Amino acid sequence: MNIILLSKDEVFIPSSDERAKHIRKVLHMGPGDSFKAGIINGSMGKARILSSDEGGIRISYEPEMDGSALYPLTLIIAQVRPICMRRILRETVSLGVSHLVLPVSDLGEKSYLNASLYKTDEYKSILLDGAMQAGFTGVSKVTITPSLDDAIAKAEGDVKILLDNREGSSNLSSAALEGKSVVLAIGPERGWSEREVRLFEDNGYLPMLIGKRILRTETAAVGGTLLALSRMGLA
Repeated sequence: MNIILLSKDEVFIPSSDERAKHIRKVLHMGPGDSFKAGIINGSMGKARILSSDEGGIRISYEPEMDGSALYPLTLIIAQVRPICMRRILRETVSLGVSHLVLPVSDLGEKSYLNASLYKTDEYKSILLDGAMQAGFTGVSKVTITPSLDDAIAKAEGDVKILLDNREGSSNLSSAALEGKSVVLAIGPERGWSEREVRLFEDNGYLPMLIGKRILRTETAAVGGTLLALSRMGLA
């Protein structure tokens, strides 16, 4: 954690909370000490420990600046196994992606929508972990959809790109994206169906690649995000 994120008006962190454990066991802080903190999707500044006991840590918070800015990059990422999606969520949020749209693809498992990752809202705590790793307060918006058709309708950007390593695709590393908002679509392990590829094409998505090799979804998500941000002049 490179910042401790707080809910608005939160002044007490229970001892069972991972943030309290981090403050005590990693930062080795106690009453009178201050640490970098922020309000989720809001300001960031300093939190001061007022007291610490078996129940938890009582704090005060002083804002210093806005820390919520995210980059104008939306990712459409097809649902994959929850263990992989956990890593994707954490890493893409830490990279500053503003919106994650997660559809079930034609060739994907429909049961992924019923995973505990989503049913118990575990994904929200993973998003917070990613933001705290990045040291900023901005947390990506997440939209979970039952189909790509719905995902395309919810993803907005000036330039829309389908990551696809088929012959004839141009390279993302040479794309002119500076000053643009971008949507980047990344397929599941089995790839997009032909119907879905046609749907992308009909909606103005440009096929691009990030190399000749076939990558895992989580690798393509991180690699594609970094390349897109670089071409946008943001990394």
